[in-house]
Amino acid sequence: MLNFEEEFNKLLENDPLGLLKEKLKVSAVISPDNRLKASFEEINKFIDDTKKKPTKSRDINERRLFSRLENLRESPEKAVMLLELDKHNLLNGIERPEPLIIETIDDVLDNDPLGLLGGARDDAGKNIDIFDLTNLPSQSRTLTDFVAKRKPCKNFAKYEEQFITVQSEIKENKRRLVDFKNTKDALVENNYYVLDGVLLYLEKKDITSKSQTIKGIRFREDGRTRCIFENGTESNMLSRSLAKALDLGGKTVTQTEEQINKEFHENLGEVKEEDKLVGYIYILKSLSKNIEIQSLQNLYKVGFSTTTVEKRIANAKNETTYLMSPVKIIAEYEAYNMNTQKFEKLLHTFFNEVCLDLKITDNKGKAHQPREWFIAPLETINQAIKLIINNQIHHYLYNPQLKEIIKK
Repeated sequence: MLNFEEEFNKLLENDPLGLLKEKLKVSAVISPDNRLKASFEEINKFIDDTKKKPTKSRDINERRLFSRLENLRESPEKAVMLLELDKHNLLNGIERPEPLIIETIDDVLDNDPLGLLGGARDDAGKNIDIFDLTNLPSQSRTLTDFVAKRKPCKNFAKYEEQFITVQSEIKENKRRLVDFKNTKDALVENNYYVLDGVLLYLEKKDITSKSQTIKGIRFREDGRTRCIFENGTESNMLSRSLAKALDLGGKTVTQTEEQINKEFHENLGEVKEEDKLVGYIYILKSLSKNIEIQSLQNLYKVGFSTTTVEKRIANAKNETTYLMSPVKIIAEYEAYNMNTQKFEKLLHTFFNEVCLDLKITDNKGKAHQPREWFIAPLETINQAIKLIINNQIHHYLYNPQLKEIIKK
């Protein structure tokens, strides 16, 4: 009987050309991620060589790179993977989708579209959780992008003394910590902020991409920053990333009264020869010994005078408009080309809800209702005056509960 296994082994042993041996094909496997990065690097090389971005030209190669770049800009998922290679800021400002963050079992259960993790039901028909996580502490979202971009600040000695000063001013209530509001103008150069308990100084904010919409894709204003931290590190993260990080419980450090007054005065602009001085805007604080008035914090009088403020308040202790008491000048600004009636009307309307409701008796025993006294933080009053002068007040309103000016 023929032994097939023995005969087959003989054939294998007598195969001088190796025709019956299995040949393994070895090929380099390129992952989709590496292929994507290689295609983007080709665009970078084109810009390095030509000193321009690819356009929709008649050159086939350039037109191909242009189309590739357009496709990448329309694919946020791909753009995220290319951030570290984007040395020419080709992808800045793209609205990227929020990543799905799984931090707890609840996150897993909430993202179970097929109901594979559903458990039994109670008598009321409600699902019973398969795990009891009530005693587990919640985890905050980690700011990996923010932390990863920090590095030691080589010239930290230049900023160290100012950090000490700011901390001291916070303790002395010369500065306040207010909740960060992620608005368009929330990040201001040379201002201080607190992130995760660490004081930071925003030295620089570059704008490399403006807010715009192209082919239905929304592009937001963005650019690199330079942030100096109190712990001796610095970061150059994108301004939008910084704003998002601060929006998760961060604080804005307010300026001191001296800084507010100085900045406001500078922002009034240069006076031209054709400008006409019409008077003075003033902010006053009462020196009344009346216990009811003394108990009111942030009580200020804001008004307008055609004469110097010193002359206007010379007889303050005998005038009900000044609460029959001496006053202290907190700020005084020259006003040019201003409609004084409009200014006072706008101011009274804006702070109407916090206008002082108090009657004062004059030297003849007649009661008067003084005007122009408002209960609001000084920095807020200065901000309102600036908005009136810049004709922007109608876009904002004052929130008495927050003690802040907010956008409508």
